Amino acid sequence: MSGGDWRQPEPGPEPQPERGPERGPERGPERGPEREPERGLERGLPGLSTRAISAGYRPSQPGDPVAPPLVASATFLSGAPGDELLYTRYGNNPTQLDVARKLAALEETEAALVLGSGMGAIAMTALALVGEGGHIVASEHLYGATRALFVGELPRRGIRCTLVDPDQPGSWSRAVADGADLVYLEMPTNPTLRVPDPEPALAAARASGAPAVIDATFASPINLRAHALGFDVVIHSATKYLGGHSDLIGGVVAGSAQLVERINAMMRLYGPSADPHMAWLLERGLRTLAVRMDRHNANALAVARHLERHPAVTQVLHPGLESHPDHARARQLMPRGTGGMVSFIVRGGAPAADRFMQSLHWIHRAPSLGGVESLASEPRYTSHAALTPEQRTQAGIPDGFIRLSIGLEDVDDLCAELDHALSLASGGHP
Repeated sequence: MSGGDWRQPEPGPEPQPERGPERGPERGPERGPEREPERGLERGLPGLSTRAISAGYRPSQPGDPVAPPLVASATFLSGAPGDELLYTRYGNNPTQLDVARKLAALEETEAALVLGSGMGAIAMTALALVGEGGHIVASEHLYGATRALFVGELPRRGIRCTLVDPDQPGSWSRAVADGADLVYLEMPTNPTLRVPDPEPALAAARASGAPAVIDATFASPINLRAHALGFDVVIHSATKYLGGHSDLIGGVVAGSAQLVERINAMMRLYGPSADPHMAWLLERGLRTLAVRMDRHNANALAVARHLERHPAVTQVLHPGLESHPDHARARQLMPRGTGGMVSFIVRGGAPAADRFMQSLHWIHRAPSLGGVESLASEPRYTSHAALTPEQRTQAGIPDGFIRLSIGLEDVDDLCAELDHALSLASGGHP
């Protein structure tokens, strides 16, 4: 666990540049379209890109490495009696602490904790904050493994879960009427990319005295300022956008020092701490998070608009599209961009979807998301395989539903690839 208090170095005397010949003002780069200023600047905080690069590890002495060093040791020499025990399973390895400080700075929270996986982060949060006989109130739009944890596993431990439809007025307040110990929301949702109004969930949490927890994996700290909205705990699967290169498995919890310490205690007991090598890779990935998210945002919106015009596609889901049911809310909550995910339904159902998937080349057929490469998956085989076809259809995931994680490739190549695969899916020939 590590806090997010990181300070700028004290300014020294400004160096005096050598005077050259007089010249006119230098011309900067051409300006692009105006964009919402990064939140935090109005409070005197560095911008998100600066935090992503400079928070956490800070070289300060001559000879310090500029890049954060990897500390791979499992254990450390003890200090005086009573000093904190340093042990990598406890999450206080220097590499773990450096990346945790960076994450807390990005989320603008007091503290953050890095764990061994996103599901580890969710499970440790639930077990730390909800005891036997406790009550979780969660949106029914959940990642498949999260639903299995809340509805299948935790009841075996005496924890009940009520799932609510966030689109139904009053659903959150009714669900917490008899008390709640944790209120849980995903935004945007997987794989339908809904952006529910967070205020009813936050109001229900306040009314019941329960911490409000959000899984913001699909947004990242760049697109969604979840803690500023009022969420007490922010969770990410670091495997996705935070790492960004499909080469690590990790999870993140950010929140108040008191709540994160409780989750950290549960992590020490159950053991899903972050491997230092993973933490080092995560720290490196975070340094380019802001610039990667800008490209993910732009590419995904371009692909979504392209697919929306395609005759072989019956529906496209992306919060940046004007046709999306939550478009106005998404633009309000995520002014910088609405994410790199696009879901669509191919005409012809399951057989057409299978033909589409087999026809891809640049876009890889694989689960997960958030890497530099584009990925495609069918939720009926991956995240929602445990549901019946009827349950998936009711959840808005009928057969023929395809989820795309749009990467950083040239968008023209992606659109051409999708056109080719859709042509074959609808009965065309190469």
